[in-house]
Amino acid sequence: MYDYITERVIGEAEYIVETGDTVRAAAAHFKISKSTVHKDVAERLAAIDKALYEKVRGVLDKNLSERHIRGGLATKNKYKAQSFSHNLRKI
Repeated sequence: MYDYITERVIGEAEYIVETGDTVRAAAAHFKISKSTVHKDVAERLAAIDKALYEKVRGVLDKNLSERHIRGGLATKNKYKAQSFSHNLRKI
């Protein structure tokens, strides 16, 4: 594997472990696609650093188990914002 790929994979993994961010947030931070981040931390990292892979896997599993909660909150906030702007139009 090329050195720059190895460095990128380790950087992404350390970022996810430190912040607890999702793959999507890590992709936005590094300005690369989320599929690249996912492939890096789910496949390539295991061959590079098994211990770091286990830490990242824990964060990703936690994020996966909380995904439905974040989705519900996003929907709630969306409709709350629409209701607020709708009420402003009545004034």
